[in-house]
Amino acid sequence: MPEILFLVHRAPWPPDRGDRIRSWHMFEALAKLAPVHVAGLADNADDADAARRKLAPLCKSVAIEERNVARPIALAKAVLRGEPVSNRLFRNAALARHVDALIGQGDVSHIVAFSGQMAQYLPTRFDGPVLMDFVDVDSAKFGTYAEQDRRQPLHWVYKREARVLGAHEAAVAARVTASLFVSEAEAALFRQRSGLGEDRVRAVENGIDTDRFDPALPFDPVGRGEGPLAVFTGQMDYRPNIDAVRWFAADILPLIRRRHAAARFAVVGRAPTDEVRALAALPGVTVTGEVPDVRPWLAAADAVVAPLLLARGVQNKLLEAMAMARPVVASAAAAAGIDAAAGEHLLVADDAEAMARAVGALFDDRAVAAAMGRAARERMIARYGWDARMAPLGALLGLPA
Repeated sequence: MPEILFLVHRAPWPPDRGDRIRSWHMFEALAKLAPVHVAGLADNADDADAARRKLAPLCKSVAIEERNVARPIALAKAVLRGEPVSNRLFRNAALARHVDALIGQGDVSHIVAFSGQMAQYLPTRFDGPVLMDFVDVDSAKFGTYAEQDRRQPLHWVYKREARVLGAHEAAVAARVTASLFVSEAEAALFRQRSGLGEDRVRAVENGIDTDRFDPALPFDPVGRGEGPLAVFTGQMDYRPNIDAVRWFAADILPLIRRRHAAARFAVVGRAPTDEVRALAALPGVTVTGEVPDVRPWLAAADAVVAPLLLARGVQNKLLEAMAMARPVVASAAAAAGIDAAAGEHLLVADDAEAMARAVGALFDDRAVAAAMGRAARERMIARYGWDARMAPLGALLGLPA
């Protein structure tokens, strides 16, 4: 009997942020193929407990350890030992011992590792198939950070991480059966960087649960107010999201309010930094912090915005908004991973004035906005069902569906 070891950098429950949404649906797909052992990390004790309770009845075994590595210590150790800081941040001795013991028992026949930080837990030698889901090319992300922060104190950290992590990603990819990425654009970039072909580097895209994200469902009213509402959703201690909402609140919303004086902007997401919370002092801006469910806020939105200056892969926030039949205005970077037509399924704008005009146009013509939302949902149903997106896993592992 085959058994799968699923290594995951954040326990896949609850699926309330982009990485956990993907890893949860990957776990569900793997569990249909064979019994699964889950070994992973959690950001805090509450997340670890919630994941253990949910996963225990569904798994052959589950081990979730709390991650508690301080960034300055991780940086110092990584520099001294010539390794990526990303790996140090997700290193856990107890989890490593558990994985070694589990593989030593000889029952695990297949391994799937989710996120590049988990490659460090892969055995040096293993006879079965190994899939490495990098999701995004993280080294490229740090390279962009380095370019953006040339005059900042952390410039050298990002530049080093881009170089060291890039070498690590290539070395891992060279020894696994296949490497997976969330979009064809990310996969193509990695093929170029690693020299590996399409047989070793594949795109397995994100999907969306269109039954859950359905505008026909009843939702409690939120975000009530006089003016039209633009909404951004996301993890609000993640730098690209921070940069996006700061730009929208400070530069784009004032342009919108020249024509729509009562226009409002809601930043919806967990763990807002002090910098994000401070945006609530600006006219028309609301920062909600963590909410139990983003769907009521999407339902309340007259437009959903994704003004991301840096984005990799497929943005779950856009899939969710489009499945909820909301008209979306996104930067080119945010929209790049979505298989949808600009002007038909969403609007794409890159500078502040263009984004303000696009949002304002949706506020002006509710019929056009509603039609775009309907087209977006139809596109999500046709293109992004999770079962279809995760279907390649069986063939990649050599397991019958």
